[in-house]
Amino acid sequence: MTYNSLSPNSDTKTQVVLVYDDQPTFICSKCSAVIALQDEVISKAFSGRDGRGYLMHSATNIKFGRREDRELLTGVHTVADVFCMGCNDRLGWYYHKAADFSQKYKEGKYLLERERLVKENNWQLDE
Repeated sequence: MTYNSLSPNSDTKTQVVLVYDDQPTFICSKCSAVIALQDEVISKAFSGRDGRGYLMHSATNIKFGRREDRELLTGVHTVADVFCMGCNDRLGWYYHKAADFSQKYKEGKYLLERERLVKENNWQLDE
């Protein structure tokens, strides 16, 4: 694994490209860029703009859109859309702040939409 990361709270609006060897990942459905490790899933029971989504600890090979307050199913949150660095497809959003105390656990996490990702298991066949 090659690792070099930037904070979504820094002045920089992109994450550095990461490469994962032999680990199950989620990849972009359009360009196959690695977006997240499957081990980073917190919950599979979230809703995105276009359907079901994953709440994730981290994501990579992404760039951030502008912060905005958005009314979501669970109340008002300050979020920034996240886009694939490879193809610029919108993948979901990053939670900066939650107005409701009960939703604070989402802060610093990502909502990635299932239909925009492909589960890549990195299976190897024994010969």
